Amino acid sequence: MIVSVYFILIVLAILLATVFSAFSDLTKNPYITFFIIAFGFSVFFFLVHGISKYFEYDSDGLKVVVMNRGLLFGDQVNYREHKAEFDKEELLGYKFNNYVIYKTLTLLLKDHRGHSKKERFNVTLVAKKKRRYIRQSLSKIVKNNRKQKVHD
Repeated sequence: MIVSVYFILIVLAILLATVFSAFSDLTKNPYITFFIIAFGFSVFFFLVHGISKYFEYDSDGLKVVVMNRGLLFGDQVNYREHKAEFDKEELLGYKFNNYVIYKTLTLLLKDHRGHSKKERFNVTLVAKKKRRYIRQSLSKIVKNNRKQKVHD
């Protein structure tokens, strides 16, 4: 999906370059028109680039692994990777936040000193069905942790 958005952005840039005279109604100065178009294109490009992240969730075994990674340049340049690997007993809670065009998963984890910390992950591109499975898995882990805490 994101690759197609980038493709549309490139086609849009080429289209705007060829139909540049159509934007002469904005201003008589072609440089100002160019900068307005370039600014709008840049804002949209960086918005899509910021939202487009690959999400991975694995709760098999004793540890839970949650990871975000950039879709483009993910293998070569790893500057956008955010990973949390923790024991299931460390999970205190979770929350899915649904903003207009951005969705996040916030995990509340217990660190080695007993303090809690929050980890946020971008789940915008995760399908609704998969988010439901993740919610079920996390609920089960939190429920088991609460049972263990009561028994201890």
